[in-house]
Amino acid sequence: MSGPADSPDLPEPRRGEEGTPPLAPGAERSDEFEVIGPLLTDVGGTIGISVLSTPGMIGMMERTCAVLAYEALPEGSATVGFEVCVKHVSGAAEGAVCTAYGKLTDIVDDRKLFFDVEVREGDRTIGVGTHQRRVVRVPGG
Repeated sequence: MSGPADSPDLPEPRRGEEGTPPLAPGAERSDEFEVIGPLLTDVGGTIGISVLSTPGMIGMMERTCAVLAYEALPEGSATVGFEVCVKHVSGAAEGAVCTAYGKLTDIVDDRKLFFDVEVREGDRTIGVGTHQRRVVRVPGG
């Protein structure tokens, strides 16, 4: 199953190489993306243009955090999101190039991950907030 943040233009998540540091607060990741396709909405035809949708923005925030964690977790582990608290504070038009940022701020019980998240278009903030993920076992691991 795929969603708005499953773009073929984004790099595939990969496990870290031997010697990759363990996941720790302060770890950061950013992913640049173009506002196209399933990331768009025209709000049911009410605004006359296509813009980055709130679900698309959140999807990019979540993906950035998921990949950040995935690359540092051991084989057989991944994460699932369970809380998002964000504000969509500005618009990004179709075709805009934005960057999603995630910064791990805390780890509780070795499985609850807390992130600060943001999407920017250049110097302009599009969305900002927090996100939480849980480490889970995945098939094959």
